[in-house]
Amino acid sequence: MNTNPFKFGTVVDDEFFTNRKEEIGKIHSILSSENHLILISPRRYGKTSLISKAIKALERPYIFLDLQLITNIEDFTSQLLQKTLKYYPFEKIKHFFKSFRIIPNISLNPLSNEVDFSFNPTMSSSVILEDALNLIEKLSTKEKKIVVIFDEFQEINKIDKNLDKKLRAILQHHKMVNYVMLGSQESLMKEIFEKKKSPFYHFGYLMQLDKIPYEEFFDFLTERFEKIKNNGSGLSKEILEFTKLHPYYTQQLAFNVWENLIKNNSEDIKEVILNSVITHDNDYERLWGLLNKTEMKIIIALAYERKSPLTDEIRTKYMLGASSTVFSSLKKLIQNGFVVKINSSYEIEDPFFKEWLLMRRAN
Repeated sequence: MNTNPFKFGTVVDDEFFTNRKEEIGKIHSILSSENHLILISPRRYGKTSLISKAIKALERPYIFLDLQLITNIEDFTSQLLQKTLKYYPFEKIKHFFKSFRIIPNISLNPLSNEVDFSFNPTMSSSVILEDALNLIEKLSTKEKKIVVIFDEFQEINKIDKNLDKKLRAILQHHKMVNYVMLGSQESLMKEIFEKKKSPFYHFGYLMQLDKIPYEEFFDFLTERFEKIKNNGSGLSKEILEFTKLHPYYTQQLAFNVWENLIKNNSEDIKEVILNSVITHDNDYERLWGLLNKTEMKIIIALAYERKSPLTDEIRTKYMLGASSTVFSSLKKLIQNGFVVKINSSYEIEDPFFKEWLLMRRAN
């Protein structure tokens, strides 16, 4: 039986992972030193999969925290402690809690059989955060240095307006932990790590994750498709032409093309794309309804043109208005995941959404 060799929607590893040897080597070099890493790329470019694979190869314990899902500093601290127990059983480290200036409420969750931590809302958030982070520093060793990963780090001040200052004041004293900050919004991440007045100015090595190079992705796809079809290279070329090398959507389309080959013995990629668009018609209609008129016009311009919507020609052609209006709308579209900025150009993030729009307007 030929198992589908493509995977999307979750962390990708092992045979599903696409090369990235150069990036992994760079990450290993940074995390083998006392430096920290700031990794920036648009959403769904594989930051989490890349970091997970790199750390797994180093055989280092790691704590992963998605800041988009954190509600306040107490929640931040509670999540840190819970994830610390993944590598360090409570019975073995409970004596460390005696040094906490504020003892958390500790209980056993009967559903998950995990230890839960909670804090009284009136307690000092700065104190409990410092104690929790210092616990991780104490548990780390030279042989097995802990890596702490903060995903979507640009959300930090949405949790608490002063959290960046509080966090930097603690982390700057740590010598036994490597910190990794992942971010999907380039402008906000660079403001945090490259603006001189920011608490995290030059905190670590800033690395930008680009699309997987064409040849690497082409070979990855072709090698797998040729296990069941002679025309593997042709399928690979057509897939990459549609997805523009976007890691997530390339894996998604390749997965569905494989399924169509196995079930229907069909190599018709256009049919697979059409089926995907029809399946998500309601989702795309709902997303389209979230946009204002200027944002709609920008998305339409990006669907048809290869030029930036900031040029006079495109602004006039699609009646986009002043360049300042277009720029602020583009910024919002990027923040909300509709558009990605690649160097100095802009693209619709989801190629299937773009296809849906073109089909709707054609009909």
